[in-house]
Amino acid sequence: MYSVSCYTPPVSERRDILGRVMSETGTTQSELARLSGVRQPSISQMLSGRVEPSDEMLGRLLSCMGFGLEVVRRPVRLEMPRSVRRSWLLHRRISTLLDRRTLEEWTPRLLGNIERLRDDLRGEPHRTNLERWSTLVGEGDLPGLHRILTGLDTDAIEMREVSPMRGVLTQRERDEVLRQPATG
Repeated sequence: MYSVSCYTPPVSERRDILGRVMSETGTTQSELARLSGVRQPSISQMLSGRVEPSDEMLGRLLSCMGFGLEVVRRPVRLEMPRSVRRSWLLHRRISTLLDRRTLEEWTPRLLGNIERLRDDLRGEPHRTNLERWSTLVGEGDLPGLHRILTGLDTDAIEMREVSPMRGVLTQRERDEVLRQPATG
C-alpha cells in the first residue's frame, strides 16, 4: 500500500523456511503431501517460488513435521501521500470527538452532507461508499465510524474520499490539525 520506514523480510523467505524444515526432518515432498493433504505439485511450486504459501498454509505444512510458525509483528510508520495524510489527520481528530452524544448532535448535518454529496457523485466506489456512510450514521455504528475515520487500509481511505464530516470541525480545529509536523 505505502512504503514503510523499516525493513520487512521478503515473503519469499517462506519457501526457504519450508525447504530448511523439510531438509532438517528428512521429509520428502511426497511424504509431506501425504501427511498434509496438500498435493505434491503444489508443494513443489511453493519450494520453487512459483507459488507463495500463506502464513496459514506454511504453518499447516510445518506442523506436519513437528514445527510451528512464529510470526513476528512490529509497528511500522507508514509514509502516506500528502492528501491521504491530511484527510487521515482531520478524520482522526473527528474520531477523538465522536461519541454517542456528538453523533446524535451531528447526525442531521451528516445526513444533509450525504444528500448533497449523493447529488454530485458519479461512479464507483464513491456511490457505494456514500451509502455505507449513510448506513453507519443512520445505525449509529460508533465502532464502524471510528474504524473508517482512523483506518489506513484502502477501504477506509476510499470511504474518506466521500466523507460527510464537512463542518464538524471548526476552522480553528482544522488549522491546528494541519499544522502538525509531517512525522507527527
